Amino acid sequence: MLALPTCFVWKHVITENLNDSSDGAVEVEDAAGEVEDAASSDEVADAEDTSSVVMASLRSYKEALASNDESVIAEIEAFLKSIEDEKIDIERKVASLTEELSTEKERVLRISADFDNFRKRTERERLSLVTNAQGEVVENLLSVLDNFERAKTQIKTATEGEEKINNSYQNIYKQFMEILGSLGVVPVETTGKPFDPMLHEAIMREDSAEFEEGIVLEEYRKGFKLGDRLLRPSMVKVSAGPGPVKPERVEESQEEAEATSGD
Repeated sequence: MLALPTCFVWKHVITENLNDSSDGAVEVEDAAGEVEDAASSDEVADAEDTSSVVMASLRSYKEALASNDESVIAEIEAFLKSIEDEKIDIERKVASLTEELSTEKERVLRISADFDNFRKRTERERLSLVTNAQGEVVENLLSVLDNFERAKTQIKTATEGEEKINNSYQNIYKQFMEILGSLGVVPVETTGKPFDPMLHEAIMREDSAEFEEGIVLEEYRKGFKLGDRLLRPSMVKVSAGPGPVKPERVEESQEEAEATSGD
């Protein structure tokens, strides 16, 4: 009987999985030669040759067990163990490559995200530069617009000729405002709106029974915005709320007291 426990394990596996109709013994040297031939072939041939070598080795192992040839059994066990070790090594390499692939994938995703952020930041900076350039041009034109506004309030149309001049002027003013609007320039809302120190410049306060405190009563100079950028604030007059209540009843009481004393 064999003294190696592994022999009995292999004998049990072979008895369960191999047919008894195998022909002739195949020596271990032949199996090793087949492994060397398989190593030089392509990937598909490697798999097929390795499978045939293993099957041949198992048949030889079965016959060695039957003949109790311990040297052949030991050689075949060593050969099969080398295959198992190679399998473990390949699995380890596959796991290492999988981890490396995952790491590279994360790195690529980070680079992609960084590039996307860079692209968005560059686009924001480009738009900011365009907006700033437009803002500088429009700011220089606002004084011209102020002159149009002042002339509009001073023109008097007494004759037909003056009316024509005024209409021409109004058309020019309208075209000017349309051009500003096409650039994204919008006037700041004022009259009837709450006072906003970020948009309005208060140059006067006045009591008002109609509007509560902090409401814009009147606009003296238009303010404009370009997108989110304030080109200039509006100059406005702000309500200080209702004025102090006149002491009418007190005055009436004093008048009555004086009249009574006079009598």
